[in-house]
Amino acid sequence: MKDAFGAPQSLLVLGGTSEIARATARRLIALRTRAVWLAGRPGPELESAAADLRGLGAEVRTVGFDALDPASHEPVLGKVFADGDVDAVLMAFGISGDQARDEEDPVAAALVAQTNYTGAVSAGLVCAGALQAQGHGSLVVLSSVAAERARRDDFIFGSSKAGLDAFAQGLGDALQGTGVQVMVVRPGQVRTRKTAGQPSQPLSTTPDAVADAIVTGLRRRSETVWVPAALRPLMSALRHAPRPLFRRLPV
Repeated sequence: MKDAFGAPQSLLVLGGTSEIARATARRLIALRTRAVWLAGRPGPELESAAADLRGLGAEVRTVGFDALDPASHEPVLGKVFADGDVDAVLMAFGISGDQARDEEDPVAAALVAQTNYTGAVSAGLVCAGALQAQGHGSLVVLSSVAAERARRDDFIFGSSKAGLDAFAQGLGDALQGTGVQVMVVRPGQVRTRKTAGQPSQPLSTTPDAVADAIVTGLRRRSETVWVPAALRPLMSALRHAPRPLFRRLPV
């Protein structure tokens, strides 16, 4: 259960090597989260993430998780929930792909969609069912501002996040009254190791800023979180811009 400060005492991260996930886990551990599961592809990076969090005083365990293997999601994640209640689940896995390459390679484009959307639908439903069965908990879904409107230079990634975003919103509606909260997080471009060297976009953000927004959203039981907050009115305007105008905008 969450403590008196609204912080979860136990956390499951899907995408345990994500910089955003690691930053969020560090903040929650500072707020009394004591048990953390990191789910991801087994390897040195996952173990390094676990060691980092153990150094902060948390009990951290790892579990092998493959977004592209939906048949494994229920047995793998079921073992986590069978070990005890999970107060919060952070779905932070996904790939951005390479738009120019993926337009020429339908198989690579499909991989983006399968990872970001299909894998998230499967894992999200498994976690939502487990949270509902225990009668409480939060499911945090890392979407993207790219979900709001497809742009020429990232419509493959953006469309996968649009599907995820719509799924998470609908799931949140379906879980109303069950004690389970679904929170959709829409960051702008996040400056990470993977995006180093890419041109910086307006209102870009950092893993630490996204983590701070997630922690605040959990405390407030928010349904949608924008990072930075200024993206909300901007994307509202862009969403309704006529397509001929939108095509000419430097976004």
